[in-house]
Amino acid sequence: MSKEIRNHKDLEVWKKSMDLVSNIYKITESFPSKELYGLTNQIRRAAVSIPSNIAEGAARNSKKEFIQFLYIALGSLSELETQIIIANRLEYLNNLDTLLEDLKFVQKLINGLIYYLKK
Repeated sequence: MSKEIRNHKDLEVWKKSMDLVSNIYKITESFPSKELYGLTNQIRRAAVSIPSNIAEGAARNSKKEFIQFLYIALGSLSELETQIIIANRLEYLNNLDTLLEDLKFVQKLINGLIYYLKK
């Protein structure tokens, strides 16, 4: 594996997914308190899982393992998308389109890194 991707903090995908986590935490602060241990917690956990899996994969010894963790990050991203749509249906969100665009961008970055690592 090339040295430029040995440190997850150097990866644009990790940086953008960290931005997404910060944004998710800010957005979910306004959710009803009754959701604190429900949807709010689920959304936050899914969001945190994305950069966490990118970081863990980057620390692994092989491209194959890194790719596997990137796929797990993609799974968390899909889970987060579903939960955001649910929150929107429950009228907890105003900015669904912006959030979905952010998710799609992170998804493209993860897919691009997977493609790069497979080459």
